[in-house]
Amino acid sequence: MSTAHRSGSSVPLLGVEEEFLVVDAERGEVTPQAATVVDRARPALGDRVGGEITELQIETRTDPCHAVADLHAQLVGARRALQAAAGRDGLRVVATASPVLGPAVPPPITQGPRQDRGNATYRGLHDDLAICAVHVHVEQPDRDRAVLVGNHLRPHLPVLLALTANSPFWRERDTGYASWRSLTWQRWPVAGPPPFLTSARQYDAHIDLLLDAGAMVDSGTIFWDLRLSARHPTLEVRVADMPITAAESAGFAALVRALAMVAATAVERGDEGPRTDPELMRLAYWRAARDGMGGHGVEVGTGRLLPAGVLAARLVELARPALEETGDGPRVQRWLAGLASGGDGAARQRAAAATRGRLTDVVAALVTATAPDVPDGQDSTLA
Repeated sequence: MSTAHRSGSSVPLLGVEEEFLVVDAERGEVTPQAATVVDRARPALGDRVGGEITELQIETRTDPCHAVADLHAQLVGARRALQAAAGRDGLRVVATASPVLGPAVPPPITQGPRQDRGNATYRGLHDDLAICAVHVHVEQPDRDRAVLVGNHLRPHLPVLLALTANSPFWRERDTGYASWRSLTWQRWPVAGPPPFLTSARQYDAHIDLLLDAGAMVDSGTIFWDLRLSARHPTLEVRVADMPITAAESAGFAALVRALAMVAATAVERGDEGPRTDPELMRLAYWRAARDGMGGHGVEVGTGRLLPAGVLAARLVELARPALEETGDGPRVQRWLAGLASGGDGAARQRAAAATRGRLTDVVAALVTATAPDVPDGQDSTLA
């Protein structure tokens, strides 16, 4: 989202990045042919499609949108374009945060000087980089405001993770976790929730500290689950697993924007945000990764264990004033109702595996659900 897209509206512009894995159509295994699919999809998507850190992954990007309906339409169109491009070479794309099938070898990293510096810096951590997320960008009027809004969003990150949990399988086995991606990602020295900060100047000083310590390749490799975008006038929320359907990504984006709008109102009152206990945050992240929406989560402010559905409902209630302003309340409620009836992404992947005990069935179901052949706004769910 370039500076030219600043809206000046009370409802911020919104953008989404989705990451996908490329799989072989017959075997269902991840395959390092992302560049082939990107080249095939570029005539349809232009600069809205690109590669990622490994040769297994593809990223698509929306244009900035005010209306979530427009955002959703772009997500659906991009997914269909990717699937059509992949099919021309016997490939498919799947929306999952971790591979279901594939060899237990390090994923091939894309080539370039920056990647070489990353390999030298992170070494064996790159062996587990075959993970995918959805990133939501919410327009902010200035960087100081963005930092303070981020402080208010920090305690919500574990619940947002639970709502999107979609990575139960890793190296052809069930990990027992709903979001294995998030546990894999936590090992990076520049990942997880950001520290409590009170200004853009303090934010930049912390980035400089990490750079001086050799923990980052450059300023773009700050992988916090909540960060100021290096290229756009936005606050970027990066905590979520990649959702199975475009409708889920759109519902998640709508909720994130509403929470950011509520936070902005608090900032205007002079509230810098809560100072959460780091140990409780760590505990809440772990429990969200383990249980997703199928169990319990930790209330960050108190440490109490509560049903994940209760924590999610509280989050939506907090966002309600902004959801009413944007008109996105019904969309978010439909998304949550789907999670309540069908389970989170991890639960649906496991259900697909349980039918015949075959992980190939999971991949087949993911292929169908990633870009279903149904009208816009009627994404199928993974059954």
